Amino acid sequence: MKKRRIKLTLIQKLLIAIIAGIIYGQMHFLPEIFFAIPVTISAFFSSILNFIIPLMVVAFVVTGIADLTEGAGKLLGYTTGIAYLSTIIGGTATILIVSRLFPHFINPDVVNIGELEAKIEPIFTIPLEPMLDVTGAIVFAFMMGLAMSWLRQNREDVGETIYAFFKDFSACIAFLLGHFVVPGIPIFVFGNFANLSYSGSVFSILSVFWKVYIIVLLLHFLYLVVWYGLAGAYTHKKPWQLLKNQVPGYMTAAATQSSAATIPVNLKIAKKNGVSEKIANFVIPFGATAHILGSVTTIVSIIYAVLLLNGLPTSISMFIPFIFTLGIAMVAAPGAPGGGIMSALPYIGMVGLDPSGATASLLISLYMTQDSFGTATNVSADNAMALVIDKLYNKYWSN
Repeated sequence: MKKRRIKLTLIQKLLIAIIAGIIYGQMHFLPEIFFAIPVTISAFFSSILNFIIPLMVVAFVVTGIADLTEGAGKLLGYTTGIAYLSTIIGGTATILIVSRLFPHFINPDVVNIGELEAKIEPIFTIPLEPMLDVTGAIVFAFMMGLAMSWLRQNREDVGETIYAFFKDFSACIAFLLGHFVVPGIPIFVFGNFANLSYSGSVFSILSVFWKVYIIVLLLHFLYLVVWYGLAGAYTHKKPWQLLKNQVPGYMTAAATQSSAATIPVNLKIAKKNGVSEKIANFVIPFGATAHILGSVTTIVSIIYAVLLLNGLPTSISMFIPFIFTLGIAMVAAPGAPGGGIMSALPYIGMVGLDPSGATASLLISLYMTQDSFGTATNVSADNAMALVIDKLYNKYWSN
């Protein structure tokens, strides 16, 4: 009798990778080389991921916009506006909430942050530079997509050849994602969690900031409930079912710390929610780079906490311009793990922090601990946004 093979879902594989990585990282009796090997594999996969992410954006966004025969310009403008407004509202709500809660348990006299241990370094790295950066990729995709959409509407003899090229290019990228990137994510996650577990950095940070992280997580969930509540009410769909559908996307983003790497999973969820393919292929890749609700929530929270710890001014009025700046400066940053805080560092002087030295190192460490959940919130909100935009497009902009 032929044995039935057990087929694990992506969520199950990710959970196994996380647990296995944490356990493996605690086996300190093993020689360091045993930890350096999975870290090296993860580093190599990360290089491949960073290389393919801009190509993924081009592949999906160009064809996504080009497939829109009417209202493409309106779609781009309104989607940008909705994503930015969502980010600004989320960041403003965050500073109003944490300014009330954090002072009750954060005091520079009782909290002492020690130095974190060094992580295991890869045995070697491959200097693989992306052909495009993510920002350049999305600008190129917008320009080409809009031009192709206009040509296909107004010129019978121009536009179809290049459209066919990008359509085939999109199919090639989809093949690579399905047969290489997605299957490799659990291995990538295992190496990352083994590294963090071995160094003990996550446990060290959480032992001090666990209250901050709990509040940030609650804010993330609150914003998702609000987003899906509004999206469900507008599209006449059950919010809790939509949230349930989003679990694979949330888990993938939390494990990879990359909104762009979650695009293929999020596309499947969008279509499961009933979003049309042409809207999903545009909004999901776009949201992965421009809709940063979770990341801004995390950054605002940890910066406010650090200000309190150092006894520095924490005026809400100085945070508002900072939040508006982050909404623009961090576009495309969540595509890479830790990219959000790296993009925000040059602007923390607006709230009275030194963007270099010990403060920068502390912020990076604190952010990286929460980056998984901030990124997961980003991509989860993308699918709620896609539902709203799909209905708006079909009702108003396509005419």
